[in-house]
Amino acid sequence: MKMKSSSIGFILNAHMPFVRHPEYPRFLEEDWLFEAISETYLPLLRMFRRLRDEEVPFRFTISLSPTLCTMLADPVLQGRFTDYLKLHEELGEKELERCGIENPTVLPLVNRYVEQIKTNLEDYFELYECNILSGFLDLEQSGHLELITTAATHAFLPLYSNYPSAVNAQIELAVQSHVDFFKHRPRGFWLPECGYYPGLEEYLKDEEISFFQLGAQALALSETPVKRGNYAPVSCPNGVYGFARDFHLTSLVWSNIEGYPSDPAYREFYRDIGYDLPIDYIRPYIHEPEVRVFTGFKYFAVTGKTDNKEYYNIERAQQRVNEHAKNFLYEVEKKSGKLENLLDHPPFFTLAFDAELFGHWWYEGIDWLEQVIRLAAASEKASLRTPLDYIAKSYDVQTLTPSFSSWGEGGFADVWTDGENVWSYRHIHKAIERMEELATRFPNQNSLKKRFLNQAAREVMLSMASDWPFIIHNGTSTGYALKRLKDHLKNFNVVYEHMCKNAVNTEWLVKSEKRDNVFPDIDYNMFDVNSTRNRYNG
Repeated sequence: MKMKSSSIGFILNAHMPFVRHPEYPRFLEEDWLFEAISETYLPLLRMFRRLRDEEVPFRFTISLSPTLCTMLADPVLQGRFTDYLKLHEELGEKELERCGIENPTVLPLVNRYVEQIKTNLEDYFELYECNILSGFLDLEQSGHLELITTAATHAFLPLYSNYPSAVNAQIELAVQSHVDFFKHRPRGFWLPECGYYPGLEEYLKDEEISFFQLGAQALALSETPVKRGNYAPVSCPNGVYGFARDFHLTSLVWSNIEGYPSDPAYREFYRDIGYDLPIDYIRPYIHEPEVRVFTGFKYFAVTGKTDNKEYYNIERAQQRVNEHAKNFLYEVEKKSGKLENLLDHPPFFTLAFDAELFGHWWYEGIDWLEQVIRLAAASEKASLRTPLDYIAKSYDVQTLTPSFSSWGEGGFADVWTDGENVWSYRHIHKAIERMEELATRFPNQNSLKKRFLNQAAREVMLSMASDWPFIIHNGTSTGYALKRLKDHLKNFNVVYEHMCKNAVNTEWLVKSEKRDNVFPDIDYNMFDVNSTRNRYNG
């Protein structure tokens, strides 16, 4: 059988910040998780299972962040997601009745939404017994997915390069969490925001990580001229592989200006009945007292840069899905043809995306992925492979050290260090320094002191999440992000001040552990600067 001339390596990062508030009966920002489960994770699993049942060959790499895994496995959030689905099922039935009278044009779309909710309920209860991590693991065990991890709280690691203990903690704890959830060590690591700095690979090597992904410019800006562009991975001097994403092919999907999701026929994300309908009608389905939110019931198409949106047409959008899937494979094959005489082995196109782009932000995205998979399976020139598949081929690869880079605007750290959020790092860095001090002064404690110090480490890790500065930068949910940042730093200081007096606040500790049940096996000793695992100076 003739070898296919190129490989497409999809890497999807499924991540949500740790948002869990059992102290409230219902919490607005928990909807971020519920939207992702209902619009991305469950439909994505259905699509993968359907292709597997039809014996369509495919290989995908999916990173599941430790914070996301914790929330997906949490009984409190599982129960709340069930309530979320049932509430939206009720809204769907109400919309069928209303639209049947007021707007029959959108009834096919309403029916589709209602059917998806019912299918989500069935899958969630009967197939996954409320824990969809089992679905991802099942697909990995059948050889269709490669599950990897990312930094424990999705920290933008270059901003902590001067704190080896913190970088080590983010990576070591992530691997430990992956083992807890999936019973094996991950072989790949998603760098949050593609954030890389020279030396980071040493921490990954210690945790037996084989590869990570990079921003498009990471190799081009290396001090060593790159030989094969972004069409093959490189090996860092310590043997860990770096896969730089293909900017052109990624932009076909990612760009909000010219990418596929901006097509006029596709569904408009921001027009939602949660904002469009009268408050008296929609009140039971939004948040108290009258906080309007997205409900997922959206009836308009992108149309163009106008407020006068056309109604969404399912058939027209599906036609565009098919056209865009074919166009994508055409672009892959065209690039492969141009590279055929320039490379000494078939190109590997790395395509790295946030998983939530598909189904949530881009409603048709999962349908597009399915068509790409089907077309690639029938193609004589391209196939879907994972970075580990490439590594197993034992191709000759160039050894070099990539450049500091990210996939953020500007290519470096601007997004996470702008004028609105940069203030936070002096406080987080001080908390890390004080955590190192505590770990050195009080090593290997037992009982309450151990738990107290572990909670301090947990608060430091949660304050490092890249989500908070990103949200502040974008100006969305800024109040919540600011509160979370300040609360974690304040909570850390509670421990620090008490331990300086050699005391434990037991009541505070119990409440904190109950609220933040992430990383139950965290060991504060990982912040001990005298530990051999903190030997790198970044």
